[in-house]
Amino acid sequence: MATQSGEPHGPHDTQDTRPAFRTKTAEIAVAGLFFLVGAIVIFDSVRLGARWAADGPQPGYFPFYLGVIICLCSLINAIGSLALRGPRNRPFVEVGQLKLVLSVLVPSAVFVGLVSWIGIYVSAILYIGVFMRWLGKYPWWKLIAVAFGVAITFFLIFEMWFKVPLPKGPIEAWLGLD
Repeated sequence: MATQSGEPHGPHDTQDTRPAFRTKTAEIAVAGLFFLVGAIVIFDSVRLGARWAADGPQPGYFPFYLGVIICLCSLINAIGSLALRGPRNRPFVEVGQLKLVLSVLVPSAVFVGLVSWIGIYVSAILYIGVFMRWLGKYPWWKLIAVAFGVAITFFLIFEMWFKVPLPKGPIEAWLGLD
């Protein structure tokens, strides 16, 4: 719960209604990200060849123009968002809402990053464990039962039944499961 000054009491406070950032900031950030994507497409298209050759278009011809269109549209959106003022520049997301999104996004990104290092099964155990303990406040015995149960079930389904190998890490190699 937030204090009278709007400051949160704890890390899971969702009542904090202060704006994290406004619509104008969000529009400019998204336009910048799309411009970056368009620039990457243009760069790689030029690397592949973005001209019309004697036998037709080179591999980067059409992607080059798509990248140009993406960059132009993102510039138009960025310029249009600079005009947002007053009531049109309302809060895009509040601090409490952003905390909720980040409480799911950050552990998910860490999970994806860990899969290549320690394997999907150990990463899944840690991911499920973090969510159950941190967000769900479940007791340790339930956390261990569910996290290991899910990982073992996925191993049996994918590795044994479907014969689809999933990324494994050093623990699986130590156990002879690779």
